[in-house]
Amino acid sequence: MPWTRDTCTRIRISDFGFRISNLGIPKSEIRNPKSEMPEIINTFAEAFSMWASRVIITAETPAWAMIAAQSMTGFATSIIGCKLEAGIEEEVSPEKTLDGRPGVSVLVFTTDAESLGKRLVERIGQSVMTCPTTACFNGLDSGRTVDVGGKLRYFGDGYQISKVLGGRRFWRVPVMDGEFLVDERFGIQPAIGGGNLLILGEDVAATLHAAEAAVVAMRAVRGVIMPFPGGIVRSGSKTGSKYKFLFASTNDPYCPSLRAFAPETHVPPEVGCVLEIVIDGLDMPAVEEAMRRGMQAAAQQGALQISAGNYGGALGQYQIRLHSLL
Repeated sequence: MPWTRDTCTRIRISDFGFRISNLGIPKSEIRNPKSEMPEIINTFAEAFSMWASRVIITAETPAWAMIAAQSMTGFATSIIGCKLEAGIEEEVSPEKTLDGRPGVSVLVFTTDAESLGKRLVERIGQSVMTCPTTACFNGLDSGRTVDVGGKLRYFGDGYQISKVLGGRRFWRVPVMDGEFLVDERFGIQPAIGGGNLLILGEDVAATLHAAEAAVVAMRAVRGVIMPFPGGIVRSGSKTGSKYKFLFASTNDPYCPSLRAFAPETHVPPEVGCVLEIVIDGLDMPAVEEAMRRGMQAAAQQGALQISAGNYGGALGQYQIRLHSLL
């Protein structure tokens, strides 16, 4: 099934009141090679129901907290091949962490609650507990929780100790640099996955610049992550393939090199590169705000056209229309 989009009328971002002076960047810094602002395709991003958790990792230094967070979120770009999607949400100051040390907030997403608990045990056990000086805390106030520290405690081989503070149980697991402190239970909640933007540009350099600017703007929104490398994906996919063993394959309607060969193309003649940004969020307002900021940033930094990927509304539970975000 090819990745499709609406064929409704195209508009320009300037038609909805986005003037350069309103975008927060001086006119002299605008990188759009055209005198006009880019087209915003009248289409929607097809998003899906997911489950999410927030993990707060602390360590003796910001560097070690970040190392643990990067390890935990490695190989976590897509549910299709990684079993989860994860990314770094933000750095957390010592004033806001439970143990008064520098921290990093990580968001983890899966398709169901049961698998989310399993992924948290795997990732925290292999990437956080193993990292020097770290501790790991639940960062989500939710009525539903999963057992994480209560399973990781067995690594202590009987020497582990629990402590209850304010009705919250922590486990102290002995390790070679001291002890690993971890919450017994982590909150989980329904979430949104698969919000996305397609950024079309003149060439690789211009499109990458616009996409990078969009990611920077989106990362300022709390409660969202962009799980792909640097927040950007070049190998966008459609469902299905000519090969029966493949669940997903290259998104040929958006491949510039296939413009003259693919049965359908959405790549205008002036476009030489397409990059995608995928957004997962704790709730719909956060995803929508991130997409809005990303569109604005890409528009002012060189994008020729901005669109979104969908499956014609056949698979996802949510449709985020680009025009409604303007």
